Amino acid sequence: MGCFNGCFNSCHNGCISSDSGKSCCNAHDLCQFDGDLSNVVSEPIYVQKIYDAVMLNLQGLKTVSAQKFSPAIPNGFRLIGVSGISCRKFFNPGNINDSANLTLKCNTTISGASFVCDQGGEAKVVGPDGTLSERILYADTSECDEEGKGTPIFGTQKVNISGQVVVTLNLILMDNFGREVTFPVSANVTVASPASPLILTSFFEMCMPSVEHTAIFPRFTELCNVSCETRLATNSYCRDLTISSGGEVCGNLIIALCVNCEKKIIVPVQLCVLSTGFVEVSPDASQICSGFPQLFPNQLQKKDDDTEEDENCPPCGIPQPDRCTPCAMPPGCFEPIPPCPPVPPVCR
Repeated sequence: MGCFNGCFNSCHNGCISSDSGKSCCNAHDLCQFDGDLSNVVSEPIYVQKIYDAVMLNLQGLKTVSAQKFSPAIPNGFRLIGVSGISCRKFFNPGNINDSANLTLKCNTTISGASFVCDQGGEAKVVGPDGTLSERILYADTSECDEEGKGTPIFGTQKVNISGQVVVTLNLILMDNFGREVTFPVSANVTVASPASPLILTSFFEMCMPSVEHTAIFPRFTELCNVSCETRLATNSYCRDLTISSGGEVCGNLIIALCVNCEKKIIVPVQLCVLSTGFVEVSPDASQICSGFPQLFPNQLQKKDDDTEEDENCPPCGIPQPDRCTPCAMPPGCFEPIPPCPPVPPVCR
């Protein structure tokens, strides 16, 4: 149970296997650059450019009383301290719609502009995440267009939070022989129900580009994430933790929900960027095939070291007898061009 198997000596930080580092990994190096700037080329790409963005940090508090933790403390041990408290979001990968999943829902309204609508409501387009996460913005930007500037818009954000978080307490226990052990207990704590969510409100201002001098209307998108931090209500395990006769632990907690939201106004554009080439991933499986198909077409740009056709050289296979300078074989020719015939002497 917990850290009790073979870890009675100095186990305040938990039982950690000597090869625990092998349970993690590092990603492959997908981009290589040898430092030779001649390998750097300009590439045209079609991407979504961020014309303006704002970041909003919000904080919500949740107090919890008499929260039950499990498992129960076994017989023969007593609580002498708490070495650490951690909090993480609850998520059920087997059901994305589980009401217990910690969920953020943003409700954003705009003043000074409007979201374009269709017959079914607000028109949405596919964003970089592959979902319909972008809304189309429209406003009369003619006044600021004449000054070569953007048009200010204002927004109100309401973030609804519901679901659960997982709180873990690392208890320090002592047995009848004076040996200390770390014993983790955890609990799923409900922050709020979907019917009555925790609501956080904030305001923001953004700068919108022109809707006249563009082939595509500006788009509005937002990203939000939440983390949690927790502590004992009075920072004293003697006051905040109680243990029943059966070893069940109950505690009083304060949970802080830390929300980070970013709003963006974007427009699809064409950009020129510097590139060292395509990503090259080395296969790590044993190969039976002598070759494998490529995933992307070859580059079409001409390299700097490509041989230019000599202006004095004729097309492939077509000699010019009126010139006496032998021409090199042009690129792509399989047969060399015959040399020019000798010039007959001129009688004087």
